[in-house]
Amino acid sequence: MAQTNKTQATEADVTAFLEAVPHPRRRSDALRLDAIFRDVTGWTPRMWGPSIVGYGRYAYVYDSGRAGEFLATGFSPRKANLSIYILPGYADFGDLLARLGKHRHGKACLNVNALADIDEGVLRELIRAGLDDLGRRWTVEPT
Repeated sequence: MAQTNKTQATEADVTAFLEAVPHPRRRSDALRLDAIFRDVTGWTPRMWGPSIVGYGRYAYVYDSGRAGEFLATGFSPRKANLSIYILPGYADFGDLLARLGKHRHGKACLNVNALADIDEGVLRELIRAGLDDLGRRWTVEPT
């Protein structure tokens, strides 16, 4: 079952994208997130689709036969909030999430209104824990 992900890595300029975020606080938070992700991962970001800044990548093949490649971790400065992606998900990180601060989350997407609402140290722990968890399932490569 060959399927292509809708969200693919692009050659778009990450810095230009971040500096063009319209809302000043969201732009400032996005630039800070970029610094945090670069520091924690040691990787250079790439754009994934038009609005996701990704760090690292992994190739997967599910039991169903679906295969693809996706960012290992990253974020998107959305209009309503900052979306932070920890793959394969947040299911095993309840203790970290309890210490994070004000947020909402789904399976693999953490939403925060502003970085000031969360503990950056805990965010760094989450990013590292997510990458470690992903690396136990798939081979994670730098970008």
